[in-house]
Amino acid sequence: MTANTAPLGTSTALPAIDDIRIYVACLAAYNNGRLHGRWIDAARGEAHIRDETRAMLAASPEPEAEEWAIHDYEGFEGAPLGEYTSFETVAALAEFIAERGALGGKLLAYYGGELEDAEKAFDEYCGEYESLADYAEQFFEDTGQPVPKYLEPYIDWQAVGRDFEYSGDIFTIETEYNQTHVFRSW
Repeated sequence: MTANTAPLGTSTALPAIDDIRIYVACLAAYNNGRLHGRWIDAARGEAHIRDETRAMLAASPEPEAEEWAIHDYEGFEGAPLGEYTSFETVAALAEFIAERGALGGKLLAYYGGELEDAEKAFDEYCGEYESLADYAEQFFEDTGQPVPKYLEPYIDWQAVGRDFEYSGDIFTIETEYNQTHVFRSW
């Protein structure tokens, strides 16, 4: 029942850098009924994405191709990307996910892709628990609010945890079965 808080958000396997990638398509080719594009490792930085996009456009079957769009992506763990998300933003999101794994991506999804909000959320990270009930029970133990032994069998820790969440005091992110990450909302 003890929380796993070491290091923040690393309880799930971190993705390999080349598992976080975008598919950048050549729009000149696309608009002429041809598929031409390239999968690019997004966690290698903005300059890498830009260089790979330039090389892809230079190899286009359409002359003077210069417009691109992101048509697919993998490894972002639910974090949203648009067709024209800047390479700077793509690289920053990919770096955040590479550092924090699935939790980072799901946190980004929770905040609608807002990196600053997701980063700030880690200031209020309470840890990883097998369930919300485990968090609630640990919370009472940690805060020194003793529960009389004769009442322990009557306490529904799942309901207590759910009340914490419903009241807006906390929110949770589940990365896998029995991996509930708890964040304070204040």
